[in-house]
Amino acid sequence: MKPRIPLALLTTAGAVSAVLLAGGGQALAAPATPIATPIATAHGTFGEYNDTRTASTYDTELVPEGSRASVFSLSSPVLGTTTKLGVTGLVPDRHYGAHVHTKPCGASGTDAGPHFQHEQDPVSPSTDPAYANPDNEVWLDLHTDARGNGFAVSHVDWSYSERRPASVVLHEHHTATEPGEAGDAGARLACVNVNF
Repeated sequence: MKPRIPLALLTTAGAVSAVLLAGGGQALAAPATPIATPIATAHGTFGEYNDTRTASTYDTELVPEGSRASVFSLSSPVLGTTTKLGVTGLVPDRHYGAHVHTKPCGASGTDAGPHFQHEQDPVSPSTDPAYANPDNEVWLDLHTDARGNGFAVSHVDWSYSERRPASVVLHEHHTATEPGEAGDAGARLACVNVNF
């Protein structure tokens, strides 16, 4: 059986091929404005917040120092946005909520701002299921296994534009969907900076 090439690699290879073909093998001038890359990754070991740390924990009981997180995101107008979150070393056999947020991690969980929404709710905080839902936001709720490891995937049909998120926040429980509570997943336990 032939090995399979990951979709992200094919997408990147296709873009490089298109650039080379467009220039007939000649080097092309750099674009006037930088082109945002459709792929973002972040890997971090949770610890106390400082401004150089990728992964910060605000609750060391539920997200212990030394536990880890990895985030992968592919966002394209053609493919939509796929986001993957993997965690290791959390509390075993436990539900966590997780979402993409608008701002980078800070000294407290609230510094990451609200959930990133494709269509922004004019009311804040957003608890209207018309806006706070897994099709308009990136929800990465997960359940850890017996060793405290977990994985979540989200796919939405839209892509990021000039307005981009900056982090993934782990929450205390899975995300509520009822009117007046939609989007709520409890306390902000930890945060991972991601250059989406």
